[in-house]
Amino acid sequence: MNDPAAAAFWELSGAQEVTEDHLRTQLAGDGRSVPCVGVLDGTPMSYWEIYRADLDPLARHYPARPHDTGIHLLIGAVADRRRGLGGLLLRAVADLVLTERPSCARVIAEPDIRNTPSIAAFLTAGFRFSAEVDLPEKRAALMVRDRSLRLRM
Repeated sequence: MNDPAAAAFWELSGAQEVTEDHLRTQLAGDGRSVPCVGVLDGTPMSYWEIYRADLDPLARHYPARPHDTGIHLLIGAVADRRRGLGGLLLRAVADLVLTERPSCARVIAEPDIRNTPSIAAFLTAGFRFSAEVDLPEKRAALMVRDRSLRLRM
């Protein structure tokens, strides 16, 4: 989280305890947000948060639907960035969410509007840009991947 690219958008830089507290809060929560580590070829290389967007404070800032599921992604190693992995991983995880959560009609993401590599990865993964939204901590690009469009892409 102290890598400059991560720190600019995740706001979890600093001592290790900052990230530990963030994870501890999620793990002790009610299951609305699940932290995950992505492993590629046996090496941890990404951090994910899969969360109920319709039950998150985010829902006050867009027309939420029941069971909307949100995704946050951080690709950790600089060597893994800008290789096209983000789009592939986001598509795979969004497909997994839509398969495993039949009541979820769409997957939501809200990357910072300045994070153009992230937005590009979501577009590559079949998300569409829906709107710009003002959140308390950032101006975000609301990205949406609809179940109904999943098989067309």
